[in-house]
Amino acid sequence: MSAAARFVTLEGIEGVGKTTQVARLSTALDARGIAHAVTREPGGTPLAESIRQVVLTAREEPLPPTAELLLMFAARAVHLANHIEPNLQAGRWVICDRFTDASYAYQGGGRQLSDEPIRELEHMVQGSRRPDLTILLDAPVQRALARAAARNAGSVQDRFETERKEFFERVRAVYQARAAAEPNRIVVVDAAQPVEEVSARILEHLKARSWIS
Repeated sequence: MSAAARFVTLEGIEGVGKTTQVARLSTALDARGIAHAVTREPGGTPLAESIRQVVLTAREEPLPPTAELLLMFAARAVHLANHIEPNLQAGRWVICDRFTDASYAYQGGGRQLSDEPIRELEHMVQGSRRPDLTILLDAPVQRALARAAARNAGSVQDRFETERKEFFERVRAVYQARAAAEPNRIVVVDAAQPVEEVSARILEHLKARSWIS
């Protein structure tokens, strides 16, 4: 991997503005001439996107939490091998909308699975690969869900978007705990601020690491 290549992930619950901030970060990198790829999880390649549809689509037959976890890591294994690693090896940054922190938060916190199988799958699928920086966009659950509801008005909700407030409180708590445990990798940005302010805070974290000017 080129010394200049960085693996940056954005995390957070529904409605915190990840998609918007990924796009704005991509624009900022373009303006600086930094080659990069923008991607998401689950998904990022045609095969991984097919797995995404299995995970997100509500069906009459329930998807057990353990099966959900395994599908997430199946998609991640494809994504890493076929998209993330090739881009990093070519010297391009990778900006990813969610990664393994989301498995700890959603399947661990939300679905209340033990961390042990998540850690085992993380090691099996990723080896030593971890994000160089994770931006946790954080906002009160009620506010974030209201924003998500307004954004999705009139559209079909996926399996996660239909979850109750308590589910997302557990997800947020795990995200916050992980940020507290890994402050050098995970930085928290107040997502309740205006979009422009959130973008500015993200760029400040990149500048503080001397990754951009």
